[in-house]
Amino acid sequence: MHLIGRHIPRRTFLQGMGAAVALPFLDAMRPAGALRALERGAATDPTRLVAIEMVHGSAGSNELGATLNLWSPAATGRDFDLAPSSLRALEAYRHRMNIYSNTDVRMAEAMSAEEIGGDHFRSSAVFLTQAHPKQTEGSDVLVGPSLDQLYAQRFGQETPIPSMQLCIENIDQSGGCAYGYTCVYTDSISWASETEPLPVIRDPRVVFEQLFGAGSTAEERASRLRADRSILDWITGRISEVRSQLGGADRQRLERYLENVREVERRIQRIEAYNTSGEERALPMAPAGVPDSFREHVELMFDLQALAFQSDMTRVFSFKMGRDSSARVYPESGSERPFHPASHHGGREDAVLEFAKINSYHVSMLPYFLKKLEEISEGDETMLDKTMIIYGSPMGDSNLHNHKRCPLIVMGGANGSLDTGYHHSYADGTPMANVMLSLMHNLGMDDLQSFGDSTGVEAI
Repeated sequence: MHLIGRHIPRRTFLQGMGAAVALPFLDAMRPAGALRALERGAATDPTRLVAIEMVHGSAGSNELGATLNLWSPAATGRDFDLAPSSLRALEAYRHRMNIYSNTDVRMAEAMSAEEIGGDHFRSSAVFLTQAHPKQTEGSDVLVGPSLDQLYAQRFGQETPIPSMQLCIENIDQSGGCAYGYTCVYTDSISWASETEPLPVIRDPRVVFEQLFGAGSTAEERASRLRADRSILDWITGRISEVRSQLGGADRQRLERYLENVREVERRIQRIEAYNTSGEERALPMAPAGVPDSFREHVELMFDLQALAFQSDMTRVFSFKMGRDSSARVYPESGSERPFHPASHHGGREDAVLEFAKINSYHVSMLPYFLKKLEEISEGDETMLDKTMIIYGSPMGDSNLHNHKRCPLIVMGGANGSLDTGYHHSYADGTPMANVMLSLMHNLGMDDLQSFGDSTGVEAI
């Protein structure tokens, strides 16, 4: 309980030496009066949104894989079995998840003879836009605004950062990729408009500085790094000042939050120290802040997203977790095959099952993030209650490069707008854009009549 009586504004920063650490939600930030609190909550607490692309389809989108239920469960409704599928790591969160099966991403298909074979190089741009990219190697790109950016433009303008775009794989390519497509289509899943792709961030250090170094100059950042001190060391006076104004529960909440900030910062510092020590790296060309371990990198990016939501620095993320043509090996998955060769399984059962191991490994990253959000309390709800997480791919059967039976799941409470714990399976030929449009309506954009190649809305 807040005992001091002084109201602290929600948008409060602890500042010093270019550091600007936003506070988490505290009881002291509640407006006086229950009715006023309810009105404020309804007006200023929109759903947090995370859109994650895991590229190049799934083993369960293959005809054989579908019969083995390697992605979608056999049963629809609530009584579904995740055990055979690559989603089994989400069993503990089945009640916070919906599965959307048998949707197609037709806008990623070739529309002319010249586009045949270019699926790798246009698909990522289609995932959140559901629009067909113009084939070009120049700057005259054209696809469509993405779901996350339409949401950010409407509900993300009150935060210091309207949205952030993250990635795991290397994206430092320029010019044309192949089949007449610029690499922008491969690298970007977030589009502010049909001609404006948004750049992605791979380095956790850069994300950390954007979240907690707001307003700092390059000189201040360099000074802090040379001093080898925590960003929190520069704001100790302000921390003490704020702490003295808080009740016991708020003090504990603030301490946990600052400990999490410090722990994430420590991990980044350890990674940078190792990667600049001269030791041989698995990813020699990656920035110093990028871990060689895929799991460590993904979990660090999830931690940063959770902190961003907790501090309300931004409410919208897109997260590109792979590249279609990646040759990365994931030994922890149980498969020694590189990702792209494994995805071209030839329809052979042993190879399809091998690719399913990699799919399962990628999905196994998600419970870490869900637990992080579940541990953040805001009033009577958790951050997971307030978040919608979209996870899917614009590719279906990666061996055939088709875009049918594409993987798509949604997790989180979405501020109560979704009835979760359900497996929906749609009629053949249903556009994924229909589900995306339905999700947009649940996110508060119910005035939108169409999105991409949608033909209507679906029960979700």
